[in-house]
This record gives sequence, C-alpha cells and structure tokens, in this order.
Amino acid sequence: MGKLIAYCGLNCAACDARIATISNDNELRTKTAEKWMVQYNAQSITPEMINCTGCREAGIKIGHCEQCEIRNCVLSKNLQTCADCDIMESCALLKKVHQFAPEALENLKSLN
Repeated sequence: MGKLIAYCGLNCAACDARIATISNDNELRTKTAEKWMVQYNAQSITPEMINCTGCREAGIKIGHCEQCEIRNCVLSKNLQTCADCDIMESCALLKKVHQFAPEALENLKSLN
C-alpha cells in the first residue's frame, strides 16, 4: 500500500475510514466506529459517520478531518503540508498529533 500523507503527516492510505469509504465496506465501517468509540472515548460515532476520502483528496471528509485546525492552518497558508512550514518541528498543533503518532513527523520529514 502506498502512502497518502495528510497535512499533519498521518498516512491517510492506512486509515480505516478511508479504506472503508474507497471500498464501500460497511463491515469495516462498523468495526472502525466500534474501535474509535473506545479509542477516542466518543460514544457518538456511528458506522454511517465513517466516510472519508483523505484530508488532501477531493470528496467527503469525516467530521474531525473537515474541521481539523492543522488542515485549516495549512490551507490558510497555501502550503501543501506542514512539511512546507518553517515552524513544523515547534508547532504546538502538530505536537498534539505527533506525541501519539511519531511516524507522522517522519512522514513529513520524508517529503522534504
């Protein structure tokens, strides 16, 4: 599987929401909703909400991706990803993601 690097460095190609959307896999939507309810302590997630084509791709975005502060920051600066930003490694917004997904920072570094 190739990579589809998000604005923050996460790999959208490996995201279950994107995989379920692209393959129209309702079983994966259900499993993802159940997993994310526990993982993110968000009991309101339903399988019907699991639809996303990736934050840098055209198409539908899952709620938190559409409203993501990092995504909105990159778009407001007319950048491709956070890798293009001078403060990438000191950015407080990015640190929130990278503390839980250090591979996202490595993905961004690999883009330069």
